[in-house]
Amino acid sequence: MTRKLLMLVGDYVEDYEAMVPFQAFQAVGYEVDAVCPDKAAGDYVMTAVHDFEGAQTYSEKPGHRFTLNASFDEIDLESYDGLVVPGGRAPEYLRLNPKVLSLIRYFFEAQKPVACICHGIQLLSAADVLKGYKCACYNTCAPEVTAAGGEYVDIPMNDAITDRNLVTAFAWPSHPAWIAQFMTLLGTKITHD
Repeated sequence: MTRKLLMLVGDYVEDYEAMVPFQAFQAVGYEVDAVCPDKAAGDYVMTAVHDFEGAQTYSEKPGHRFTLNASFDEIDLESYDGLVVPGGRAPEYLRLNPKVLSLIRYFFEAQKPVACICHGIQLLSAADVLKGYKCACYNTCAPEVTAAGGEYVDIPMNDAITDRNLVTAFAWPSHPAWIAQFMTLLGTKITHD
């Protein structure tokens, strides 16, 4: 049986937060469909690289072209085992799309695993699915978590937190913990001989 994940991206998604999980989940046997509203398989989104260089906030540099491998308007939500929501600047405009918010609500209503990192929490806040959840995210998004009825948890930059079907984390330095916790939610076990 094929295991499938859906990844929701848009222009200026954070480069590492899209590419690393996209490749990591494929490496352990998942089919990962990367989609963006108003774009089709074969189209691309631009990415941005956010770095922590000692300023009061992150810096931003141009990233890569991230090629979509599925069409947003053709996805069958029931066929996916989980949802991956990267951060960057994409969530600030994707949250204005009612179809995106409906997609997110589906995964929460179905209690399917969701992995959300950094500014991706803006999408979950706008979809009104955070009530009662403990969440981590990039710290400037903490007020949005609170306004949406969630509890912001300030965890170390390299950690993640799981609350029921949701795994959240600060940003790309959290990848090892975030990906591992999401794999646990998905029931994926990696063993070494």
